[in-house]
Amino acid sequence: MFISNAYAQAAPAAASPESGLLGMLPLVLMFVVLYFVMIRPQMKRQKEQKAMIEALAKGDEVVTAGGVIGKIAKLGDNFVHLEVASGVELQVQRGAITQVLPRGSLK
Repeated sequence: MFISNAYAQAAPAAASPESGLLGMLPLVLMFVVLYFVMIRPQMKRQKEQKAMIEALAKGDEVVTAGGVIGKIAKLGDNFVHLEVASGVELQVQRGAITQVLPRGSLK
């Protein structure tokens, strides 16, 4: 009287392999969009920065990460000597150079 009868439920249909692939499709699409929107442009910027740093030459006018503008007086493997005023040179790392200015920018 107090115990009710329990009846077995029908087993759910077996999942087909195609439904698993369709479940993964949004994840794959998100990764593809992420690659083209974020990863690829960042790699391109890094490649351009590396090429710019390798192409530095004596006499180039550059801007450092700290905002210092100067003309390259000496080049080393890891460091660059910038002439920021007549007779005043600063030694900075090559990686600190963020931009090469057109010739004649400094007066």
